[in-house]
Amino acid sequence: MAIPLRSTALRRRAGFAAVAIACLFGAAPAAVAQSHRDASRPCGPHPELSRSVHHLVAHDRIAGAAVLVTGPDPAAPCARWTVTDGVADLGTGRAMNATDRLRVGSVTKTFTATVVLQLAAERRLSLDAPVERYLPGLIRAGGHDGRRITVRQLLQHTSGLPDYLEAPEWEHPERVRYRHFEPRRLVARALRLPRPERAWHYATTNYLVAGLIVREVTGHSPESEITRRIIAPLGLRDTYWPGDDARIRGPHSHSYFTAADGRRADGTAWNTTFGGVGGALISTPADLNRFTAALFSGRLLPAPQLAEMRRTVAADPDRLWPGARYGLGLISSPLSCGGSWEGHAGTVPGGHRALAAVGPDGRRVALVLNEVPATLQAELDFLDVVDKALCEGTSAERTSA
Repeated sequence: MAIPLRSTALRRRAGFAAVAIACLFGAAPAAVAQSHRDASRPCGPHPELSRSVHHLVAHDRIAGAAVLVTGPDPAAPCARWTVTDGVADLGTGRAMNATDRLRVGSVTKTFTATVVLQLAAERRLSLDAPVERYLPGLIRAGGHDGRRITVRQLLQHTSGLPDYLEAPEWEHPERVRYRHFEPRRLVARALRLPRPERAWHYATTNYLVAGLIVREVTGHSPESEITRRIIAPLGLRDTYWPGDDARIRGPHSHSYFTAADGRRADGTAWNTTFGGVGGALISTPADLNRFTAALFSGRLLPAPQLAEMRRTVAADPDRLWPGARYGLGLISSPLSCGGSWEGHAGTVPGGHRALAAVGPDGRRVALVLNEVPATLQAELDFLDVVDKALCEGTSAERTSA
């Protein structure tokens, strides 16, 4: 789904999925991990990052992985480097790379939250206003009341709304992979589900509601507002909304998932209207890094709104991971070298997995996979790649070594 880690769900599917992947991966050729080097001078290799990425492919049986890292000063020598491993296409054996397009899942939520915060800065909406002010009557079922849920709570996942992706029909998402979904119908479905047990509950429902508020306030679709306010001004030429088009336009990696019968299947073609402004964007590592740079440098939000976005609450470790916190469309997670990274992770059922984040020193990372980790340990290995990308070679790491 267009969500970050749910460790309980991973534990449920780990048994047959890991075996199926291990059996099927043997015939797949793997690319050697490689770093992009600045042509003007020799740049150091990144052995820890390369080993961590290779571990995902060789040990966790992910088809392909790619990392793009950008230093805080893009003009500095060796300011960008990539590490890739595995294949982008199991059928042809084409090597994984860091330039292909892919579905970025819930990384989309950071784009959506940014536009909501822009509208707050323009005084066109209030973060502490009730949803009912903008969408009268939308949330009035299942014990939920839009008069008692604020816009801030939507972005923070503290609204108490269930996630429509936990409905029984989503146990086998491949059965509806070509269907069109409307946000209001998905929200209505969520309201018929049991209430969450905890105060913080990750739910894409929240972001569909936030998107409906953007539409109500601006008179335009949230997708067009995100394009007009973020994608176009930043020149994110490889980032777009696919709508009902199940294909990915242009060069892209294939994606793979474990089907109900335990076989590895190609999930590249998928109608992602079910994710909407909570998970439907297509992008590239370079575009994600450019967006992250613009966001945290203050190009997209005034300082007060960026500070609101970065103010976090404790997240449920069973729905993210231990130590994770959540702001307004941002995840914060501790690093081994000190401080935390800030960004977002995303998953789609077809198999693409992405993460875009920035470290305390301004170093940025975009990590993409074309297969979702099938076990809790594999997911932790995914997070280890992020840690290595943001910590390897930093002054904090050298000091503690």
